[in-house]
Amino acid sequence: MSEAIIAKSSLSDIGDIMAIFDSAKRYMRSYGNVNQWSDNYPSQATIEADIASDCSYVVKVNDAIVATFYFVIADEPTYAKIYDGEWKNNARYGVIHRVASNGTTRGVLRLIVDYCRTQIRDIRIDTHRDNLAMRKALTNYGFEYCGIIYLANGDERLAYQYYK
Repeated sequence: MSEAIIAKSSLSDIGDIMAIFDSAKRYMRSYGNVNQWSDNYPSQATIEADIASDCSYVVKVNDAIVATFYFVIADEPTYAKIYDGEWKNNARYGVIHRVASNGTTRGVLRLIVDYCRTQIRDIRIDTHRDNLAMRKALTNYGFEYCGIIYLANGDERLAYQYYK
């Protein structure tokens, strides 16, 4: 693989980012994850807000955008209550959301988490119960399952933490 570069997203990246989300949705649907990222989520307005908040990133290989994600070091309101488990600690943490790849580059999650860990050691992330590929990738990287959280709209997500 050519060297991957992680950079902040810009408004000029919107077309590529939305195409990546479309590709990721097709992949998820083909593996039985039909309920995550439905109803036009994430929308272009969501990504524009992520970019405006300076929390949207792209992964580039040979100057082509192959993946995108959201990362912030801040308390995530939906992580305040966790059910059927608990967080591993109460330390300050980073949150990764909206990880998506076009499928052309292997090891994207590892690249993303490695980058985020240069900013902070404690990382939290959540995913849909049916997103078996993401759940496996998180476990393989060293994330630990912590319990269940609920999004603002009431949807359930499985919560993971990396804290080494």
